[in-house]
Amino acid sequence: MLTVLSGWARPADARSYITDTEIELYIRELATPVFQSAGLSPSAIDLYFINDDTLNAFVAGGQNIFFHTGLLMATETPEQLLGVIAHETGHIAGGHLARSGEALRNASQNALLGIILGAGAALATGRGDAATAIFKGSQAAVQGSLLEYSRAQESAADQAGIRYLESNQETSKGMLEFLSTLSGQELLSGRSRSPYASTHPLTRDRIAFVEEQVRKSRYSDKKLPEDLQLKHRRMVAKLHGFINSPARTFRDYPETETSLEARYARAIATYRLPDTTKAESLVDDLLADNPDDPYFLELKGQILFEAALPAKAEAAYRKAHEALPDAPRIELELARVLLALGTKEDDQEAQAHLENVVRKLPNSTFAWRQLAIAYGRNGEHGMSALALAEEAFRAGRERDAALQANRAKQKLQPHTEAWLRATDIEEISTPRDRERKKK
Repeated sequence: MLTVLSGWARPADARSYITDTEIELYIRELATPVFQSAGLSPSAIDLYFINDDTLNAFVAGGQNIFFHTGLLMATETPEQLLGVIAHETGHIAGGHLARSGEALRNASQNALLGIILGAGAALATGRGDAATAIFKGSQAAVQGSLLEYSRAQESAADQAGIRYLESNQETSKGMLEFLSTLSGQELLSGRSRSPYASTHPLTRDRIAFVEEQVRKSRYSDKKLPEDLQLKHRRMVAKLHGFINSPARTFRDYPETETSLEARYARAIATYRLPDTTKAESLVDDLLADNPDDPYFLELKGQILFEAALPAKAEAAYRKAHEALPDAPRIELELARVLLALGTKEDDQEAQAHLENVVRKLPNSTFAWRQLAIAYGRNGEHGMSALALAEEAFRAGRERDAALQANRAKQKLQPHTEAWLRATDIEEISTPRDRERKKK
């Protein structure tokens, strides 16, 4: 995670994995009709965001779509981003990744991300998750052998993407605008060239085809609703605020610009200076106009928590959770603050929240670690050991997982659901059992 929001951390690495509730929910809202038109289950498609300033998006390992933050920030409208989503969905529905290899197709989500990011990349999911499933490898090699598409596949993905947009009565003009942005990239080489241009061969025929479809479509001049336009501008502003230097953000969003997204970007940049007092004041100004906005409340909670004001942070996070009760990452941050407050009642409430979070985010090693703390404080030492076993198991630390699972079994009632889960983790994580099962 970047250090703020549900799932953000400062970009200590040029290629880190980020999560953010606001951005993911916006992109899912945008993409869901496209997925459905392609005959795909939206819930089966995982979205990943990579902190990289180059223009790129790709599909790998099945139904997983990866977006570089550079691409997200480069899109000027939701229609442009929707065009990229429709095209990538065309690759999934067309089965263009069949040659990717059994190892990549069978990789876990975190392991897949590690392969894609390459050596030295971090899964910056916040606190403790960074070591999860990072595999050594070359990003260039992965792109060269797994992520490149043929010109025929590119044309097929364009055709499919336009078909999905038409079926939803949406314009494909955004796809054309993005292709036009990329058209100059084919003439570049080396670091100057967009990875998207390298892995998605661009031809004049492709652009001509999309131009013709835009010309013929009844929906070419149709715009997406204003709420999606605002969500897109907020996403871009948020990414600018967290990823770019504060000085650049203040330059790109000067005080003379009074739009909501500009104020949002400046509040984030001020927090990153850091200037806690002014940042809180700027967020309060946003909340004065939007008192129930869960993301402004979330930002305020993070500012206050990092300023060692957990009681005030708890109030902001609680309001954010009430406004968006089905957002597990916000609920996770609320639980984290409750553990920081440390009263018996807070620890018990934190445990209840964390049990809910791990059901929704079972691969979050940070959530399992926090749940282990809550169980320990509440005297449930067997469950605490089991939570630590889950954390280690999902982080790929098999020896630790086996040890913690065995410890949990000694403290749990035999043959209960928790005891059986500990047994499973121990057996799966013990080397001799794995070797025996292979034979």
